[in-house]
Amino acid sequence: MTSQILLIAGPTASGKSALALRAARALDGEIVNADALQLYADLRILSARPTDEEQAGVPHHLFGVADGADGWSVGRWLRAASPLIADIRARGRTPVVVGGTGLYFKALTEGLADVPPTPAAVRQSVAGMYDTLGEDRFRALLASADPDAARRIEAGDRLRLQRAMEVLEATGRPLSAWQADTAPALEPDAWRAVAIVPDRANLYARCDARFDAMLAAGALDEVRALLARGLAPLLPVMKAVGVRELAAHLAGEITLDQAAELARQETRRYAKRQLTWLRNQTPDWPRITETDLEVAWRQFLAPGPALTPAP
Repeated sequence: MTSQILLIAGPTASGKSALALRAARALDGEIVNADALQLYADLRILSARPTDEEQAGVPHHLFGVADGADGWSVGRWLRAASPLIADIRARGRTPVVVGGTGLYFKALTEGLADVPPTPAAVRQSVAGMYDTLGEDRFRALLASADPDAARRIEAGDRLRLQRAMEVLEATGRPLSAWQADTAPALEPDAWRAVAIVPDRANLYARCDARFDAMLAAGALDEVRALLARGLAPLLPVMKAVGVRELAAHLAGEITLDQAAELARQETRRYAKRQLTWLRNQTPDWPRITETDLEVAWRQFLAPGPALTPAP
């Protein structure tokens, strides 16, 4: 017998990791990471990866498995997560997929386009095009052939803009058309999902407090070690919230207090974007509105079919 898959999505600092751990312990589960930054070994503190103590007694998968120099795509995560989820189910345990990366959940529940790889020459050409045109003109050019992709990709997301253009150039077909012609990785009746959407003021206060805790736990040293590697600035690990701000302090450009305040602001903006994505992309998922673990657990148990706790 296989077990139902649980999906727990939420913005940063919303308490989703604690809820996932509670669910895994109650339902004989194993946790699968769906947070793009918690993949990286280099970002234990700034990604708020579960500690060794928090992971004790419950198997955790895809946490700290990637090197910062190796940028993972959504497709790579899906190829790693899918067999893990299948194996957990086959052993009669409950996969608990938790994270804040919306595209990972979208790939699981709606599918991921099987786009052919783009040649290096095309990638170089598109990068040069972006450098020449700048974001606004590049986006307008993309919109003329793939308006859905241009509208969906957030401002400043050069990598995804370039990716959409690369696919168009290499295949002659818009990326949005490839994405529309997909099947979900999970069967519709195989999973149950919840989205954590706390009161914004409460969430922002938690964001601020957590960044202060990260500083106390050694985030500055973590960034110092990351900078020493000389990694490309466009890699995901280098774009994590807190890295740029603390790097500016280490370079002598701003004080630590200024860096911390900028990082808190960016964390709140990131949480707001995540809330917006959840509102637009998961309108049918039951909502958990509380960050207190016991209250959130009661809300978790309320929607959908009853789940039988492990003995």
